[in-house]
Amino acid sequence: MNNTNNSTNTNDVGMFSKIKKYFHDLFYENDSYDFTLPNTTNSIVTDDSSAYNTSNRILNLENETLDVLSTKNDKVFPSIDVNLDYMKVRYNSMINSDVIIREFILNARGKQYKAFLVYVDGMTDQEIMNNYILKPLMLRNSTNIFDGDQNRVISEVKTNNITVRKVKKFDMVEYLFNCLIPQNTVKKVEDFEKLFSDINAGNCGLFVDTINIAFDIDIKGFQQRSIDSPNNEIVIKGSQEAFVENLRTNTSLLRRIVNNENLIIENVEVGKVTKTKCAVCYLQNITNLDLVAEVKYRLNNLAIDSLLSAGQLEQLISDSNEFGIPETMSTERPDKCAKYMLQGRIIVIVNGTPYALILPATLIDFMTSPEDTNLKVNFSNFLRGIRFLGAFLTLLLPGIYIAITSFHQEILPTELLFSILASRENVPFPVIVEILIMEISFELIREAGLRVPSPIGPTIGIVGALVLGQAAVSASIVSPILIIIVAITGIASFTIPDFSFGFHLRYFRFVFILLGYMAGFLGIGIGIFVYISILCSLKSFGVSFTAPLAPLSNLKGNGYFLPPVWKREYRPSYVAPQKMKREEKISMKWKYDSFGGDKNGK
Repeated sequence: MNNTNNSTNTNDVGMFSKIKKYFHDLFYENDSYDFTLPNTTNSIVTDDSSAYNTSNRILNLENETLDVLSTKNDKVFPSIDVNLDYMKVRYNSMINSDVIIREFILNARGKQYKAFLVYVDGMTDQEIMNNYILKPLMLRNSTNIFDGDQNRVISEVKTNNITVRKVKKFDMVEYLFNCLIPQNTVKKVEDFEKLFSDINAGNCGLFVDTINIAFDIDIKGFQQRSIDSPNNEIVIKGSQEAFVENLRTNTSLLRRIVNNENLIIENVEVGKVTKTKCAVCYLQNITNLDLVAEVKYRLNNLAIDSLLSAGQLEQLISDSNEFGIPETMSTERPDKCAKYMLQGRIIVIVNGTPYALILPATLIDFMTSPEDTNLKVNFSNFLRGIRFLGAFLTLLLPGIYIAITSFHQEILPTELLFSILASRENVPFPVIVEILIMEISFELIREAGLRVPSPIGPTIGIVGALVLGQAAVSASIVSPILIIIVAITGIASFTIPDFSFGFHLRYFRFVFILLGYMAGFLGIGIGIFVYISILCSLKSFGVSFTAPLAPLSNLKGNGYFLPPVWKREYRPSYVAPQKMKREEKISMKWKYDSFGGDKNGK
């Protein structure tokens, strides 16, 4: 009996295994493939020579050349073959598909010389290369000064039947340079690393046999976005041009506005790998030179591999990042940059980013819109007051609501208090849970509206908020008065001109919500005291964040509210410009005659 049961169980197990194997073979492949990354912790490459040696083995170069290429070289070799092999190794020409090394023969002085061009395909203008580089070098024409086998006679003087000739010998470097003059920019380079940086940026390198220099030729021709109107800093009266991703296009936009020879634009490379070009722009006769030196010092002392955006640079050069308060202002408007540059500020532009950094920056700068310059002063001050009110509501309104409903009901009128209590009668959650639910939901809707495709982004923001709010009230999850509070807070946050500062206020809003819930107005008061203390302690490149009020300095048209445009005589003293005076005391001289009176003789 037992033997029978055992055989039956064995048969069942065997049948089950066959069924399992059948379905496994039906849905899965028989051969499994497993890929695992090797552990490279103990074999970290700390020197570039290993990479060079590997490339040398791949390329199978000659033995005598391997000794030269196994280490980094700074200077260009006089041998064309050594230069060619070195460039092939450095650019991994056997692997890279977009790095082109074009060999050719050039004619000069009746002789032929080996030469080659190195460039990145897709970043150079092929038409310029063919018409202004290859043709003048490969074909003899009348523009070549030394087109023959004779040296050039500079001068000839006959004295006492003796002819004295001054002869200039053939100079290969000068000959090539003259052939390439029709091109935009040609530089003689002896350093390989400088040449690599320019080739990676869209230039091409020319190497010729027998000379130990290379020619760095600017033939950039990659596609780029055209100048368009600003997307985030929209104004009604004002310029409609915005920065793009190309560095030189952005600097040209500044040059077009600030048409002055004192405008200095210095290039600084940041990042060991990316070697991102940054432009430091300032007016040398206005900007404090100590400030310029400090900015350049911080940029030149960034030990990082890559710099991909102005946002990264902002975090790397800021004085303090503990509280998330922005200390540099970013903008996509060249006219705004020109305005602050004329005050004595510094503009930093990062290649590949359509935003520029303005530094130093103060609290009042984050509440200023480019529209303020174009409107009459009473309208500008009215709008600036609206923005300060919006900042106050964004930061404190939810916390004040919680403090009143939880601790200080007596300050409300009786009818309003009864109305609030009646609206919250069926709500099962405390007020802190209500407001956190709605605030987090509003932030989710805001973030979702940014991430979804553009055609449906506004729909998410409007319909989502309406549907969510109405459903929450109908389900007695939140009270109607709370929906009003959250809506006012959200609308107020959009009045902040600067996105980074607006985000900072939204972040600190939750801190004041918790303080209002824990201690009412006392907690909010302590929070305001600590918050103002933090603001007063911050500095942006040596300038107090709360200037000109803390510490108090001479306002003279640079306070929190604007005077008329004809009374803005001085630049901000807290940035310590070289020239304080911006305009004459009487700027509208057409109103006054030569004796100092007006047209009516008064």
